[in-house]
Amino acid sequence: MEYEPVTHTTTDRRLSRHPSGATVDATVHRYAGGSGPTVYLQAAQHGIELNGPVTLRHLHERLIEADLAGTVVAVPVANPLAFDHRSYVTPTAYDARNANLNRVWPGDETGSFQDRVAARLWELVTDADAVVDLHTGTPDMLAHVRFGEGSDARGLARAFGTEYLLADPDEGPTGMLRDAAERVGIPAITAELSNSRTVDRSAVETGVSGVMNVLREMRVLEGEPSAPAVQTVLRNSLEHTIAEESGLFEPRRSVGVGDRLEAGDALGAVYRPTSFERLGTVTVSEAGVVYSLARGVVVEGERLAAVATRG
Repeated sequence: MEYEPVTHTTTDRRLSRHPSGATVDATVHRYAGGSGPTVYLQAAQHGIELNGPVTLRHLHERLIEADLAGTVVAVPVANPLAFDHRSYVTPTAYDARNANLNRVWPGDETGSFQDRVAARLWELVTDADAVVDLHTGTPDMLAHVRFGEGSDARGLARAFGTEYLLADPDEGPTGMLRDAAERVGIPAITAELSNSRTVDRSAVETGVSGVMNVLREMRVLEGEPSAPAVQTVLRNSLEHTIAEESGLFEPRRSVGVGDRLEAGDALGAVYRPTSFERLGTVTVSEAGVVYSLARGVVVEGERLAAVATRG
């Protein structure tokens, strides 16, 4: 490994065009040091997940003054259309079939609009030795890092340094970036920071610290990762607690993320906001730790909570 001062460059990568002819581009930052591995960082696949791009901006301030052995490639806004429209997914006017970019990887150059966007970013992914995909969840969610249960990415997930890790079972191809990368032999993790729709300094600090730890784990940066003394590995069950009625959902006062519940425990209740009628009590289907919890307006079929068992 040869640690050398960083050379930083930016390029605009053409993803597509608007009907008017204006281009849809993704800005790509490249931080090149001495010889070593390449790590690909990406944020804002979903346009309202703001703490990922802010994490990469703060990371930029660290990297341009660092000595690296290898290369860091960063795309702060992977989905410019969703970001500009302040939308979770790409507007359906562009792709009604595949609105969610994180369900079409590795993409398809002959497919729908979103397929082609993924394919043009995928070329950057396949040049990497590791991938970190930055996401942002709800305020009521444990910050955690997801990795494939049978993948080689567990070490990267531990190195990131969140207190909770979430192992996802192999469901077959999911279209998610992490899964697609792992299927071609590239270790990949998804960091789920907190607080979509707003810039949260605590979430950004977690993101910057985590990515720096991954770069140390990959030996791109000198030093050792600074993981917490105790980390809890959870196993994603894929059986989420959903709303059976539309209305206002109020969790039980005593229930919060990080709590362990038993199968059949009451999570809260859904009410009709106009008549105050209690439409139903919501219970969890299996025992585990609550790592994500909804509050407020819900529609039938919507996820109210995610519960994972200890791995």
